Amino acid sequence: MNALYDTIGKGYAEYRRPDPRIAAAIEAALGDARTVINIGGGAGSYESRRRDVTAIEPSATMIAQRPPGAAKAIRGTAEALPFPDKSFDAATAFLTTHHWSDLGKGLREMKRVTRGPCVFFDHQMSDLKFWMITDYFPETGQQFGPLLPLEAARAVFGAVRVVPVPVPHDCTDGFFCAYWRRPRMYLDPKVRAAISYFAKVRDVEARLERLRRDLDDGTWARKNGHLLDKLEMDYGYRLVIADAGTWE
Repeated sequence: MNALYDTIGKGYAEYRRPDPRIAAAIEAALGDARTVINIGGGAGSYESRRRDVTAIEPSATMIAQRPPGAAKAIRGTAEALPFPDKSFDAATAFLTTHHWSDLGKGLREMKRVTRGPCVFFDHQMSDLKFWMITDYFPETGQQFGPLLPLEAARAVFGAVRVVPVPVPHDCTDGFFCAYWRRPRMYLDPKVRAAISYFAKVRDVEARLERLRRDLDDGTWARKNGHLLDKLEMDYGYRLVIADAGTWE
C-alpha cells in the first residue's frame, strides 16, 4: 500500500473530500466513542473532528496532504499497530482493507487495540452492476473479488452488522463509483489518479477513449440515460460494524 499511494496519492486530498452523508452514517456507527484509531488514515477523510483521533498511515505522500487541524498521523501499518491492548474506544478503516498485506492479521490488530466498536467503510466489487465495469472493464469484477472483508471480519469479531451506503449523484468523495452520473469526470487523469482501481487495471487509456467516443456520439446516454433521473444508487458500498458486545 505504501508504494502504491506514494505513486498515485499526489492530489488525492483534492478529489477525495468526505461526503457529509457518508460521514453522518459513520458518526452514527461510532456512537459515543471518544478515542478512535483510524487505520489507513490517508489524507484524513471521515475522521471525526469531535473525537480524539489517531491515524495510522504507511504513505508519507498521503500524510503530507492531511489538512491543518487534522488528527495526528503516525507512519505504520494495520498489521503492526504500535499501541497496547484496548487503547481506544473505537477503530475505523475507510476503503483501505483491500490494500492490507495480511487482512486477518490487520483485523486482529484492530480488535486488539480497541474496546469497540470497529467500523469499516468498504466496497463489494463482485457482481457489481456498474456501467464502468459492465461496459468497459468487464473482467475486473472477477479479478478483484469481493473486497468487502465480511468473512474475515466474522472470523475475527464474530457477528457483524452490514449497513448499505448509497452513493449520492453529487458525491464529493471521488472513489471508484462516485461519478456514476457524471461520466466525463473519469476522463480527467487527475480524477483517476485519486482512484486506486485505475492503477491496477490494464489498457486504461484505450478503454476510456472508448468511453469518450460513447459520450460524444450518444451511446453512453442510450445505454445509461435512465441514471440521470436518479439521486442515489447502491453500488456495493457498505459499513461493516463489529460491536464490542459480539466479541468480548
